[in-house]
Amino acid sequence: MHWATPEERRHLGQARRKQVGRQQHHELNPKARTATALELLERAERGRLPALLKLKHQLMAQSPFGYFRGAVPVMAADLALMPSTGIAVQLCGDAHVRNLGAFAAPDGRLVFDINDFDESIRGPFEWDLKRMAASLVLAGRESGHKESSAQDAVLRCVQRYSAQMRAFSRIPAIEVNRFQVHRLGSVEPVHEALLKAERATPQHALEQLTEPASAHPGAPRRFREQKPTLTRVTGSTAAKVLAALGPYRQMLEPQRQHLLSLYRPVDVAFKVVGTGSVGLRDYCIYFEGNGPGDPLFLQMKEEAAAAWAPYLPDAHPAPHHGQRVVEGQRFMQVQSDPFLGWTHMDNRFYLVRQLNDHKGSILIEDLAGTGLSAFGEICGELLARSHARSGDPLTLAGYIGNGEGFAEALSRFGSAYADQTEKDCEALHRSLKGKPRP
Repeated sequence: MHWATPEERRHLGQARRKQVGRQQHHELNPKARTATALELLERAERGRLPALLKLKHQLMAQSPFGYFRGAVPVMAADLALMPSTGIAVQLCGDAHVRNLGAFAAPDGRLVFDINDFDESIRGPFEWDLKRMAASLVLAGRESGHKESSAQDAVLRCVQRYSAQMRAFSRIPAIEVNRFQVHRLGSVEPVHEALLKAERATPQHALEQLTEPASAHPGAPRRFREQKPTLTRVTGSTAAKVLAALGPYRQMLEPQRQHLLSLYRPVDVAFKVVGTGSVGLRDYCIYFEGNGPGDPLFLQMKEEAAAAWAPYLPDAHPAPHHGQRVVEGQRFMQVQSDPFLGWTHMDNRFYLVRQLNDHKGSILIEDLAGTGLSAFGEICGELLARSHARSGDPLTLAGYIGNGEGFAEALSRFGSAYADQTEKDCEALHRSLKGKPRP
């Protein structure tokens, strides 16, 4: 085995500029598509619950940003048509402004980080940045920003990513692995998310998600149905969900197994979540620990293959897609949910995690005014930290260099892909109304 020197690792990144120049990243060629966006979505949705696909498409058609959230398979196909650096990191896979949020760390402190890894897989680092760039432009347009302001947010995102990666290339690798992003609370959208997370206590979730089973005083609680988004599950299906907690419990660390053993399952529900995940099977389990005032909610979420997988033959993700997501999350986050794990049921793969425990998300309206550019910088810094933990900062910094060409190219790409997303969203809208495709 050859142990590469720091100079060799940095040179590797510089050499990849010949594979794809930094200024080339603005390029987009939608005419090269071998299938329409609607066809790509249809392929990716095979195996999902047909009754929920109409809801998914309605959610996507509400706005270009809504469409973008559910159209990872389309963007994966588009980016695969273009040359890539081949500099691999653990991709978030769905890096957009609403997939960052606040949550409780194992020690109870509130942290803010990337928090959605359903599409996580190893791949070219710039694919995360390009998805984030397009999301910033789309979010900017939806929150009332001028195009120049939205492009500036992308520029500042990538500039911050680049500066942070250069800094990571100069400090000990162990320091990179435990690096914490500070000043988060001073950025208004992040501050709002942290406030939401502070209010999202287990007791708050108990009031929001459950109700007394009867009018009798002291009656046990159960899930409050909110169809179609939350429906109680009983009988054989509920039994199978609870049985699937057995394999999940076995993969947890011993101290987590013990903690889980102190809780008793009370009720099960089927939940519709997100936009891109609609149509996949998602179950919630309500537990009680030391009485009704000690609730725990776990989410058992079906995971399919990452949308990027067909275009990354050398990625070799875990064969269990729940495990793939967990490993991706642990790679990218400094601190993760203590109940994070995976299981299986009916030959399908599931991720298991806590539901609604001190979680707070970013809303598009939070990005109005100066919030967009400030948040763009946070996005860049958090992506840099995550990529540095799973890739090589020296190689990445070697490719990026010290100039502005890379950031400027991605800013232009963000606008170009936002334009294409608007066209694709309109095509979906026409299809829902039964109008012929142009």
